Amino acid sequence: MRFIRTSLFLLSALVIYPPSSWAAGSKLTLKEKMAPHKALYNIEMVSKRSSSQIVNISGQMFYEWRPGCDAWTTDHRFNLFYEYADSPPIRITSDFSTYETYDGKSFDYTSRRKRNGELYKETRGRAEMKNDGTGTAHYTIPEELVFDLKEQTLFPMAHSLDILELAEQGEKLYSATIFDGSDEDGPVEINAFIGKSVNAMALIEALPEIDTTLINTPAWKVRMAFFPLIEAAADAEYEMDAVFHDNGVISDMLVEYRDFSVTQKLTALEKLEAEDCEKTEKN
Repeated sequence: MRFIRTSLFLLSALVIYPPSSWAAGSKLTLKEKMAPHKALYNIEMVSKRSSSQIVNISGQMFYEWRPGCDAWTTDHRFNLFYEYADSPPIRITSDFSTYETYDGKSFDYTSRRKRNGELYKETRGRAEMKNDGTGTAHYTIPEELVFDLKEQTLFPMAHSLDILELAEQGEKLYSATIFDGSDEDGPVEINAFIGKSVNAMALIEALPEIDTTLINTPAWKVRMAFFPLIEAAADAEYEMDAVFHDNGVISDMLVEYRDFSVTQKLTALEKLEAEDCEKTEKN
């Protein structure tokens, strides 16, 4: 199972809006709304095909997002337990971290996955965009893995900000190419449908571990479909429904794979302090 991305990226053959220019002023208001936070989601399988060998999937995902002085940093940690009809269960743990500069020019990524405690996959590298709009992703692990990034390829946070900008403008459809470095498959095309605004407070259980000031904000239900460009496929590899807030928080998710579907329910949410860049510069 690929990483269940929390950064936003559903429908193809629709109106395509060009990604925003990343001029300093164009993102300032949206950037100021983004709230540094850490969140914990409970993952449960809610449906599967009768032919699937997977009996159940359960676990948790931890997510942390912070804006630094020069870049956004994210940290995803998964702990998933897979149960099968005709083989022993497997525990998969994974860590995925990114560093995305504000100008959209540089993106560092690293991930490690373990099966029953044993490392079985690792990726690491950097993607850079050139002045002509194209770019390249160079992996150091595995060595010599390189992807050319076509013009106007976005990194995850840039894509999330574009989604929010379009939502606030009342736009509904958006298609973009994203590179997030979470695996060895390279960039993906993500087609998105931005639905109506929703009252997230009415959709979640108000647990004491959830800072509801981060949830009681404007939010939209966004449907996304993910198409890896490494393979030619008419159907999406997976689709996702997410409740996406104007401060960057995602309060609810449903991820539909080809053989099964899982939910990610928010169980804890905490605001984090932003880095004091003036203090850092003085030091």
